[in-house]
Amino acid sequence: MKAIIVGGGKVGYYLFKTLNKKHYDVVLIEQDKCLCEKLADEIDGNIICGDGSDIEVLKDAEIEQAEVVAAVTGKDEENLVICQMAKMDFNINKTIARINNPKNRKIFKTLGVDKTVCSTEVIANLIENEFENDKVKVVQTLDRGEMIIIEVDISSKCKWRDKLISELELPRECVIVSILRKEKVVFPRGYEKIKEDDKVLLITNKENKSKMEKYI
Repeated sequence: MKAIIVGGGKVGYYLFKTLNKKHYDVVLIEQDKCLCEKLADEIDGNIICGDGSDIEVLKDAEIEQAEVVAAVTGKDEENLVICQMAKMDFNINKTIARINNPKNRKIFKTLGVDKTVCSTEVIANLIENEFENDKVKVVQTLDRGEMIIIEVDISSKCKWRDKLISELELPRECVIVSILRKEKVVFPRGYEKIKEDDKVLLITNKENKSKMEKYI
């Protein structure tokens, strides 16, 4: 699989370093010459110094052979333009854009960008989770934050204590992934009984989180 990363800042640097270390066919495009030289000194990989929104530069990176293009510069508008060029001029199936303003997510999606990643939103969610009920914690976000993995601590007062999984009335968009019991992983089956001090991991969407808290 060939991937092209546009933007050699911190996000692009670590992304390029990680994929390169795993021996993926990956090219990094960065227009700052000094930054390119610094990256080349640290990472033995394919780095092109140029404007990632320039068609000729993208051709030099052999974008026609790429399956994924990730635009991770510090400017939302540049990332949008790069993803649109990849889609319209080179028929790239998968485009990923970094966004700094969460309000831009809808615009990017409307204009055809496949995936967006917003570090601002991720950090805000992490801070918000620290203030919430410590019995129901969000431990991971998926699908750009729309899906979440919840950890539920089963206390003596929890409604789930001593109930079979088959007896639980879960929302339709909620699935129990596993149960952590005294450092062991218990795979959920309908006949499995939830016990005090268990930690139950569930996957659901953000809308169901408040419902789950009330139900639990």
